[in-house]
Amino acid sequence: MKARRDVYQAIADPTRRAIIHLIASQPHNVNFIAEKFSVSRQAISLHIKILADCGLIVIKQQGRDRFCEAKLG
Repeated sequence: MKARRDVYQAIADPTRRAIIHLIASQPHNVNFIAEKFSVSRQAISLHIKILADCGLIVIKQQGRDRFCEAKLG
């Protein structure tokens, strides 16, 4: 079983906090999220993976798109 990432370490990064804030009210696909930041799509994908690894978001495949949904409850 893979060790779960530390939530506090994950949310310490301002970009990851901004991603959570962006999807808190509504799920968005990865491309939409990446367009909102001035870093590469690859960097955003890594941030999303870290957030998913610590259980703050879930990624749902819908056709060709991957939608990120916040799990803050």
